[in-house]
Amino acid sequence: MPLQQSDSRLPSCKQNEMPKKGACIHLNKSNHFLLKTLCLGCISCLMFSFSSCKIKPEKQNVENNKQAADAVNNKNLNKNLSQKNKTFMTTIQFKGNPIHTVGALPQTGTQAPDFTLVNGELAEKSLSDYKGKFVILNIFPSVNTGVCAASVREFNKDAASIDNATVLCISKDLPFAQSQFCGAEGINNVTMLSDFRTDFGHQYGVQMADGPLQGLLSRAVVVINPEGKIIYEQQVPEITEEPNYEKALAAIQ
Repeated sequence: MPLQQSDSRLPSCKQNEMPKKGACIHLNKSNHFLLKTLCLGCISCLMFSFSSCKIKPEKQNVENNKQAADAVNNKNLNKNLSQKNKTFMTTIQFKGNPIHTVGALPQTGTQAPDFTLVNGELAEKSLSDYKGKFVILNIFPSVNTGVCAASVREFNKDAASIDNATVLCISKDLPFAQSQFCGAEGINNVTMLSDFRTDFGHQYGVQMADGPLQGLLSRAVVVINPEGKIIYEQQVPEITEEPNYEKALAAIQ
C-alpha cells in the first residue's frame, strides 16, 4: 500500500530525481535519524534515504582519536630520543660560553673504535693501519687557528723522541690545507688526517653540536696502546686552551 503524503510542508521529489546523500543526520548519539528531504510518496526515495544513512561520524571519530593518539606517541618518542641524546652530550666551553659535543669520548680501558680518515694523498687510513703501535690522537677544530697549530707543533716535537708510537693529528680541514700547513711549518713527525668526509666526529663523540664552531671537532687527546685499548683520554674543557701534553706522553712512557 503506497505511503500517502500527509504533511504538505515536506518537499516532494521531482520525477527521476534521487535525494542527495547526507539527507539524514545522527541525533544525540541515539539510533534514530531525521529525514530532511524525504518524499513520503516515493518508496524509492525512502529506500535510498535509509541505505545512505551510514553511521560515519562514529567511524570518523575512531579514526581521528587513533590519529591523535599516534601523534601524541610520536611526540613523546621524539622527546625521549632528544632527552637521551642530550644525556650523552659533553658540555665544554668556547671563550667561556657553554657549548656541547654530540657525545662523549670512549672511556679509558675500552677498545678504541676503528675509524676511517683521509690523508694528504686523499687515501683512506684507519686505526687498524697502526696496529702494534702506541697511537696518539691529537683532535682539534682547525689547523688554521693558533692553538690548534701550536698543538701540532708540540706533538711533532715530542713524537721524535717516542719509540714505537705515532701521532695522528685529526681535524675537519681539507687534506690540501693540512699538507700546506705541514709544508710551511716543517712538520714531518706526525700524520695529518682529515675527517672532511667521514664520521669520526660522531664515532668518538667529539663533533661540536652547537655554538659558533658547530660541525667542527672539539679539542681532545686519546692515547691507544698496541693492543688497541684506550689508556688515556682528555676532552679539553675550553676550546681555546691547549691539551695536557705531559699527561698524554706519560701514558706511554
